[in-house]
Amino acid sequence: MRETVRRHLGKVVAGTGIAVAGTALMVGITLPGTAGADDSAGGPGVARTAERAAQGQTPGGPEGQAAVEPGVVAEAPPEGERGIGRDPLTDDEVDRVAGLALNQRLIRSSEDVEGDRGPQRLGVDLAEPEADEVDAADAPRRADVTFYDYRDDTLVTRTVNLDTGKVERTLTQRGVQPPLSRAEDVEAAEILLADPSSAGLKADYKDATGRELTSPDQLALTSMVYGSVPGAQPAALDACGEHRCARLFPKVVNGPWIDARHLVIDLSARKVAVLDR
Repeated sequence: MRETVRRHLGKVVAGTGIAVAGTALMVGITLPGTAGADDSAGGPGVARTAERAAQGQTPGGPEGQAAVEPGVVAEAPPEGERGIGRDPLTDDEVDRVAGLALNQRLIRSSEDVEGDRGPQRLGVDLAEPEADEVDAADAPRRADVTFYDYRDDTLVTRTVNLDTGKVERTLTQRGVQPPLSRAEDVEAAEILLADPSSAGLKADYKDATGRELTSPDQLALTSMVYGSVPGAQPAALDACGEHRCARLFPKVVNGPWIDARHLVIDLSARKVAVLDR
């Protein structure tokens, strides 16, 4: 695994050298007034460029052409509190419906990825209109708020009407595993770093950086949900799919990727297993 990291670093350095050489070549080709031998210091090309600049012309441009003014980047218009129709949800709408979707009963009966009271919020998305509202200009805006309850491994989706502020329906599902949230990625890394099976990951990190790996903050994390494949993994992972399990793809911050694909973190059981190779 450590040899893979070293080869990767070598490719990065080699690629950087090629990019620098290519940039130098492009500069040599495109700079105005440097195309021929006559444009050397004091040559006629330099004199023509200076004369045109004195006349307010763009170097190499046609007679009478004014210098181009620098561009200006306009600021994005301020976001309103509420969207219209099928507009994406505004930040205010996201915060509002996330609060409306939670009630005391759900908070008391569920747990998040860290084992604290209340479900783990996964996302807030604009809901699809009802079948009879597809072409209606005044169709209400709704949002789907998804939570994962680690107490009983269920996915809870609550649909909130943004006009009335009411929860119109609640859907509870088992065995459905949407993408992991940022909080779940961080918790998966915490569980992994506390487990002896992370020794190789830590060694590769030290080889790449010279520092000890002690915190998820030292890694850029991406992930994917892992579902069990009968006969293709140790029995410890048979529950993945019913349980919420993650494979992490860690990367040194501003550095190389580290291969940890063989490690699976069962967030529901808070255990790590190693895939058969």
